[in-house]
Amino acid sequence: MKNLSSFAGGLVVVGLMAWAGAVHAQNRLCQSYSGIPIAKSSTKNASAKVPAGMVAIKGGRFVMGSERFYPEERPRKTAEVSPFYIQQHEVTNAQFAAFVKATGYITVAERNLDAKQFPQLSEAQRKAGSLVFRQPLKVNGMNDASQWWSWQVGASWRHPEGPDSDLKGRANQPVVHIAFEDAMAYAKWAGQDLPTEAEWEFAARGGLDDADYTWGNDKGQRDAQGKPMANHWQGNFPLQDLKEDGYHNAAPVGCFPPNGFGLFDMAGNVWELTKDDYLDPRNPYGGMKVAKGGSFLCSDNYCGRYRPAARTPHGIDTGMQHVGFRTIWRPATR
Repeated sequence: MKNLSSFAGGLVVVGLMAWAGAVHAQNRLCQSYSGIPIAKSSTKNASAKVPAGMVAIKGGRFVMGSERFYPEERPRKTAEVSPFYIQQHEVTNAQFAAFVKATGYITVAERNLDAKQFPQLSEAQRKAGSLVFRQPLKVNGMNDASQWWSWQVGASWRHPEGPDSDLKGRANQPVVHIAFEDAMAYAKWAGQDLPTEAEWEFAARGGLDDADYTWGNDKGQRDAQGKPMANHWQGNFPLQDLKEDGYHNAAPVGCFPPNGFGLFDMAGNVWELTKDDYLDPRNPYGGMKVAKGGSFLCSDNYCGRYRPAARTPHGIDTGMQHVGFRTIWRPATR
């Protein structure tokens, strides 16, 4: 889309328009966006070569966490982040496809398990795959996630719902089934990095330091068209999805109002990986990374983690249908 320089420079322009007309324009842009940010020249610092689609975050001190929700968000603590740039949206299928084409990279979900590492598994059990969400007809309690998550051979970033699905019409959707190793490989190729948890949370708050959500404290706030402010589950998870936001799975990036920094989908859509190890003295989550932001599967009756302070552990050796990432760029380290 040659006319989408707003995504490169970026879609923040749309976000800052008057609400009444902006939402329609924003939805048209997100649905037709190619998924690749358009580079633009910088008049302020051309030598910096800021990557396309990045937003400058000035950095500063803020209070991480929340005392109002889940135990792992406590205690609140003061953190400080240096200036950095962050992608306006989650890394898309189009962006990841460009990386794979250039490098021949094979994601973790596309690799068979090593027989020497998993001798107890049969050859069939060692076939490449990933975790896919399947909406059940009924559940027996909410403690067993295997009632709605299943290992699907052939599921990967190329096949989000399994081998019978593909990426046709999804170039502008966030890439999913991404393991930590995959995200870091992409970031290194792009000359970028994954954000720390503090950097991610600071950016997600958009200047609203003590707000519960990226848009403020009103969980039920709606946009100018009466739709939810983020792509998350409306209804009784996992049995009933009312789809009031218009989506059952991931949405194209940028379809929901941006936060105060002009960043899209910092709430909902897909969980985003960070560089930080998940540390929680209450539970043994060794070897896992912090994921932030919630996803299209976060409902108020089950997850409720489509908030800046929310966090969840994610294993480094697997992918899931609702986990992706976005990158940052630190010019001082270049």
